[in-house]
Amino acid sequence: MSGELSFFELGVANTEQGRKFYSALFGWEFESGPGGSGYSITTPNVPGGIHGGDAGAGPYVFFRVPDLDAAVEHVLALGGTIDAVDLGEDPESAAKFGRFKLCHDDQGSAFGLHEPPSGS
Repeated sequence: MSGELSFFELGVANTEQGRKFYSALFGWEFESGPGGSGYSITTPNVPGGIHGGDAGAGPYVFFRVPDLDAAVEHVLALGGTIDAVDLGEDPESAAKFGRFKLCHDDQGSAFGLHEPPSGS
């Protein structure tokens, strides 16, 4: 279903320290991310990820869309913007985690779009 919360991402300064903290706090399980940077997070409900080099960042939330390219066009048509940041859309990552875009609505509020991998 389009628009449901489908993924979250935590930005931290140090991924190892973040992994230890959130594992101890919530009991989450972590698996190395593609290319050995960051981790994917298994929770009881919404899957997530953690990346380093982003000290003091708030959580990023991503909403499910069936077609990322069409959703991006819709955001732009409604006056929103799409960030140019590379979210690692290599084929291996996209096959495992899906495709992502960071966006801002027409008032500047940040959110993300997530097209899950085929079959999810």
